[in-house]
Amino acid sequence: MQLNNITPKSGSKKRKRRVGRGISAGQGASCGFGMRGQKSRSGTGTKPGFEGGQMPLYRRVPKLKHFPLINPKSYTIINVDKLSSLEANTEVTLTSLMESGIVTSNDGPLKILGNGELNVPLTVKAAAFSTSARQKIEAAGGSCELTK
Repeated sequence: MQLNNITPKSGSKKRKRRVGRGISAGQGASCGFGMRGQKSRSGTGTKPGFEGGQMPLYRRVPKLKHFPLINPKSYTIINVDKLSSLEANTEVTLTSLMESGIVTSNDGPLKILGNGELNVPLTVKAAAFSTSARQKIEAAGGSCELTK
């Protein structure tokens, strides 16, 4: 047995501190709250966030219009008009676009956007398509396949 292991018996209850019952009780007269002032009065002291009249922190910091995204998705983005330079019936992936030099950097999975026109049928494999891009690829006789 050590002093730091000593605990009250389970189920036992500690007596409530009786304050303001004379000098012999140890918490007489002012009950341990000091002489005067806001903290010695009954009730709560100040509201949460009060800084003594100074402009509080929640009013000093700027209010942002939008919450930041915790895990934002970043894509390698390419428009449909860049795909029109490819040969007909070719398979379009991120690696094939990097080999052909249409895309220079890998910023994440491939996303196809619908700006421009497409007249060549292609098999496009990408992580995401905009609705207009999907319509233009399929109208040209190609197909869209989602990849992970």
